[in-house]
Amino acid sequence: MRPGRGLPAAVAVASALALAPLVTAASAPGEARAAAAGRCGDPARRPWCDTALTPDRRAALLLARMTGDEKISMLASDDPLGGPLGGFSENAHADTAAGIDRLGVPPVRMADGPAGVRQGRATALPAPIALAAAFDPRVARLYGGTVAWEARHRGNDLVFGPTVDVLRTPRNGRTFEGFGEDPYLSATLGVPWIQGAQAQGVMTSVKHMAVYAQETDRLSLGMNVDPRTLREIYLPPFEAAVKDAGAATVMCGFGRLNGRWACQDGAVLNGILRSEWGFTGFVPSDHTAAQDAAGAANGGLDMELPFGMKYNGLLLKLAVAQKKVTQAAIDGHVRNILRTMFRFGVFDRQAYPNDLSGADRTASRNAARVIEEGAITLLKNDGVLPLQAPGSIALIGRAARQSPSGFGSAKVVPFATVSAQDGLSRRAGSGTRVTYHDGDDHRGAADTARAADLAIVFATDSQGEFFDKSCLTLRCGEPLRGDQDGLISEVAKANPNTIVVLNTGGPVLTPWAGQVRGIVEAWYPGQEAGDALARVLYGDVDPGGRLPVTFPVNENDAPASGNPAQYPGLGKNTTFSEGVMVGYRHYDAKGITPRFPFGHGLSYTTFAYSGLVATSKSVQVTVTNTGRRTGVAVPQLYIGMPSPGLEVPQPPRQLKGYAKVTLAPGRSAKVTFPLSSRSFAYWNEKAKAWKVAAGCYKIMVGESSRRIAESAALGTCR
Repeated sequence: MRPGRGLPAAVAVASALALAPLVTAASAPGEARAAAAGRCGDPARRPWCDTALTPDRRAALLLARMTGDEKISMLASDDPLGGPLGGFSENAHADTAAGIDRLGVPPVRMADGPAGVRQGRATALPAPIALAAAFDPRVARLYGGTVAWEARHRGNDLVFGPTVDVLRTPRNGRTFEGFGEDPYLSATLGVPWIQGAQAQGVMTSVKHMAVYAQETDRLSLGMNVDPRTLREIYLPPFEAAVKDAGAATVMCGFGRLNGRWACQDGAVLNGILRSEWGFTGFVPSDHTAAQDAAGAANGGLDMELPFGMKYNGLLLKLAVAQKKVTQAAIDGHVRNILRTMFRFGVFDRQAYPNDLSGADRTASRNAARVIEEGAITLLKNDGVLPLQAPGSIALIGRAARQSPSGFGSAKVVPFATVSAQDGLSRRAGSGTRVTYHDGDDHRGAADTARAADLAIVFATDSQGEFFDKSCLTLRCGEPLRGDQDGLISEVAKANPNTIVVLNTGGPVLTPWAGQVRGIVEAWYPGQEAGDALARVLYGDVDPGGRLPVTFPVNENDAPASGNPAQYPGLGKNTTFSEGVMVGYRHYDAKGITPRFPFGHGLSYTTFAYSGLVATSKSVQVTVTNTGRRTGVAVPQLYIGMPSPGLEVPQPPRQLKGYAKVTLAPGRSAKVTFPLSSRSFAYWNEKAKAWKVAAGCYKIMVGESSRRIAESAALGTCR
């Protein structure tokens, strides 16, 4: 799951500066144990406190000394109010497992964290979909490290994140919270996110195993997914999180997969996750996702969140007494939790203090800006960008003075924000007059735009947990803003030099695309939005983002659209009959031309590709900056795989590698994409294994899924 290497020089420097305090702030494991052995106790009296023993051995010694009630108490957290209060109080952890004082078992405190820490005020990072647009594993590591550093300074041992659910429909209310529509991209960003976070001494909980595709009916939704689609689309990010990143915990989600509730799906949690992938951490539930005490205990759930509604003394003791659950199963779940706590040193250090007041948050602020700069995606540029010192700029739309974000468990309340108006005014300087109109009155907005040399319209949608979007128009996405499409058209008529900045959590329809000179997707930009946007619009940095999701032309062009059985479902049941044709694969297989394809994003310079060399071990290509400015290239490797039979249709292309490189004018770089047998494999349902089909493999490298520059062939080709 290794992507191509390379990092823009400016981002590399900023990342290093931002991440350095995070890394050095965490004590080395040995230092932590030496400083805090007393929290567990004296090894002479409590042998499980001996740090020389393995986590497995320590867990076994402790388990043998626990009473039945103490064991059951470990299987649920104990704070039902933490989650709801987390967005308001810095003292409200999302969840807390109280521990056992008698045996020196410390509490485990947990925080929501896919986009930053949701516990009072925190550093609001750009939305995870923006991180996905960065196409940059090093920045993903910076992101995870930044979240975990702040989670630790809020007194947390575990952070809920990252969210790696592959996007099935762009109407999903939590589109902003994941890494987009491709499993390879999600996997290769999730791994460094987890590594960066756990390097801070904070456990992670990758979520939501195994399929989580929509908010509509999410608590009871039945999802019918064939084995190949499950293996090729939805499981790879979790597999990589376990095998490559060593994730501490894997959170199970809501709904039923092929008739089995997610948090008691033994085929997935016991079979695939533990037996096949070798996972040794513990499995917590999403809040209220556990359905049945015996079913969950036998199906692989280790810890119920937010408290023991199903995993409580009464129900579990009854299940054991009725021989529905064995004591060995109870012990196994407790062992998983204890082993993970020992592995991550929770017993062997003092509790992290909940105190950000004395911490220098400069690194976190820098990280928020750096991530956003690398994520801003230039969708269209008719020569209007980068800005060349316009005499006057009209900013239209409320988002020019705000920093839009998603809501729900990924909602972060920032300490402070830099608005687009603040950032652009500061960057423009006194020689440029900057005016503002909220956009509510279209005629007034048009008049404001007409009086300026340049108009920038800010358009937003609204996304979050609990609700899907009813359609992909801006009006559906954010009804409180009125007809934003109409606003853009009116402004474009009034000022031919109009740029649209989209602050959205995912794809939206852009019927006005032909009427404006520039379109910039800035996503939900985080607290440093204004400075990052100003630096990109003025060309201080090249726009580094590329689309992790496809933007359709029409509503029903999108995957799982126009078929209620696919989405939102019939009778609270959905059938994933599209199979592996998810995201750009859907558009390619059906011959649908998107507005902006997966992987698309413009630079302020141009690039040429040459010298493609392909083998079964790697693909190499030379990228050359053919323009006049230093810029960011994101070469992408796609493979078109042969079908072994009619029952195994293959999409025209699948992402199998990417890189991010900065090149000065006239300079070249040779980019290598490593490959393995898995890069060419499909899931054979009959054999229940990964297989490589005979035939011709098309190797394609280019700037997006629809803009292929170089191609070659491997295998048996005619």
